[in-house]
Amino acid sequence: MTIPQLKRKLRQLKQTECRIRFRTRPREAHQTLVWDAFFSTRTANDDRVAYPLNRLANMDHEEIKKVYEAFFYRVYFQYFKEHGLSMADAYDPGLLSLLGLPPNATFQDIKRRYRELAQVHHPDHGGDHDAFIEVVDAYERLTDKGRT
Repeated sequence: MTIPQLKRKLRQLKQTECRIRFRTRPREAHQTLVWDAFFSTRTANDDRVAYPLNRLANMDHEEIKKVYEAFFYRVYFQYFKEHGLSMADAYDPGLLSLLGLPPNATFQDIKRRYRELAQVHHPDHGGDHDAFIEVVDAYERLTDKGRT
């Protein structure tokens, strides 16, 4: 995909997010877009975003597809959060990524991955204390929704 095509696609994604999140009301000044943390159409390196234009341009089709998928999971998660919809089956994608899980992970996936990472990072087994605390914190925040 060429840089102009990629820029056009990124602008379309931004418009799509606005249609999804703000279709019934105008966007207020204090509301930030998920797009702003994910993408930039600047050709220079932009450290403020997860996927600057240069990085996207060097990705293959499958990698870009995964980035777009993660973006839309985050957009819909934000939409659910803003509209007070049931979050029973939605997990925070940021916390899932801390555990190295995809946005569509199930409770069983979370539990399994937590156990794996806890064994690796546990200080009694030679792991990093700070990494262990981060894993435990992410797991507790993900499971603090009354799931068993």
